[in-house]
Amino acid sequence: MGNLFGKVVKGKKDLFMSMQTEFLIWDEQATDQLSKYIRSGEVVAFPTETVYGLGADATNPEAVKKIFLAKGRPSDNPLIVHVSSIEQIESYVTEISPAARRLIQAFMPGPLTVVLPSNGKISDQVTAGLDTVGVRIPDHPAAQELIQKANVPIAAPSANLSGKPSPTSAIHVFQDLNGKIKAILDGGTTGVGLESTVVDCTGEKPEIIRPGGVTQMEIEEVLGYPIELATEDVSEVQPKSPGMKYTHYQPDVPLILIDGDQAFFQAQIDEYRSNGEKVGVLASEELATILNADLIHICGTVENLSTVAGQLYQSLRVFKKTEVDIILAEVFPTEGIGQAIMNRLNKAANQIIKQEK
Repeated sequence: MGNLFGKVVKGKKDLFMSMQTEFLIWDEQATDQLSKYIRSGEVVAFPTETVYGLGADATNPEAVKKIFLAKGRPSDNPLIVHVSSIEQIESYVTEISPAARRLIQAFMPGPLTVVLPSNGKISDQVTAGLDTVGVRIPDHPAAQELIQKANVPIAAPSANLSGKPSPTSAIHVFQDLNGKIKAILDGGTTGVGLESTVVDCTGEKPEIIRPGGVTQMEIEEVLGYPIELATEDVSEVQPKSPGMKYTHYQPDVPLILIDGDQAFFQAQIDEYRSNGEKVGVLASEELATILNADLIHICGTVENLSTVAGQLYQSLRVFKKTEVDIILAEVFPTEGIGQAIMNRLNKAANQIIKQEK
């Protein structure tokens, strides 16, 4: 089956066929092959610096429909378009505001998406019929190679089944989408581990509509003024960005957030166990080492929240129904990348239990 779990070394390739899905280790031949698939209207998975994306030609409506079919994704949920340069961005929008241009210059390539007015060249299936489009330049050499060789904009949501944790390795994609897509490109484990930050630049003032790999503070430093994080209820309206409307990131078993100190957290574990339930815990190194549960998974350290971001989705995939009945997860600080971490955990959680002050 090739190198599914080990380190990927560019220049070495393995390929196997399982049902309709090919698995390729990243090298020049592999990106050549995937670029041909993209141009012929197929859907492929590839690595970015955030998570693995599920890509198709963003100008081809029939190809884009295959993304929604493979993921089981609602069609009113727009997709982000991946390009290789600011010149390509200019080809698909009517204008780039001064604020958007500063953000592009500061953070692209990188984990930032800007929502801009569409000029209509991107398929309506990508924009969900909106007159705006989210675009970004990924900062992963495999993704950049693929986009440049395909020579088309690539629409790419995360390469997982809709509602489940996003994939940070090729094996995650294989587990979710084997037999549903044409090919998977294994470029190793992703770096950031959370999806891109999405900033709406179509209004009078930019607004963060999804926190992610670029923090609010970093954006404000570039712009020179404070901006807001969108809080409106979009449950009955059409979102401009992925991650705003539907349930996301949910593991195989119920997830409950525990907002309290160590004693309170342990008390919740003990209560569930007293009812005969096996309890899994998702926590930082600092908290996990002083808790007692059936299964404890450490997802990083509070001292460096980027370690939590990088391991979050992998950690959510660790817990299986046969091993635990419920997951109790730590509530993390919301400074910096913590804002994006808690955005994802809140969407993944079934409930939050707070300690009374």
